[in-house]
Amino acid sequence: MSAMSMLAPFIGPVTIAIVLTAAALDLHRRRIPNWLTLGAWMLGLPVQVAMHGLGGGCLAWILGWITGLAVFLPLYALRGMAAGDVKLMAAVGAWLGAAIALQIALSTFLIGGLWAAALVFWFRSGGQVLRNISNILRTRPGGPSVGSLPYGVAIAAGTLAILFTKP
Repeated sequence: MSAMSMLAPFIGPVTIAIVLTAAALDLHRRRIPNWLTLGAWMLGLPVQVAMHGLGGGCLAWILGWITGLAVFLPLYALRGMAAGDVKLMAAVGAWLGAAIALQIALSTFLIGGLWAAALVFWFRSGGQVLRNISNILRTRPGGPSVGSLPYGVAIAAGTLAILFTKP
């Protein structure tokens, strides 16, 4: 039995354990710790190498990691998300690869956006949101925050949505 066929059934469950742990910690502490994200990055590399060989595994790992990082990095730069969220998405990419990481990121944006819109509606803070967006577009300092989301929960939901809808 090849390493790929032995390890493949564990990739999804390990990734799910990583994102659910991150979601629980983010809900409880409003922070995703480095030991989880960095540990996940590092553990993903030998798994990818065992499954795809040295060259293919390193390539799959780095492309997945870069994809997860690159998709979320602009929002971090705009102060729209925390560094732990970006590092978690990079870890998801390291485990699942670039194509699935992109699907999960898009799913996460949809879930997180709907969640944020629901909270804006619930707390009637739409006016402040529009003023903040206007200030950001004009490269001015934003106004007061209307709140924050434990985005690790959205990443976990996006990951679950993609992994459980893949054929």
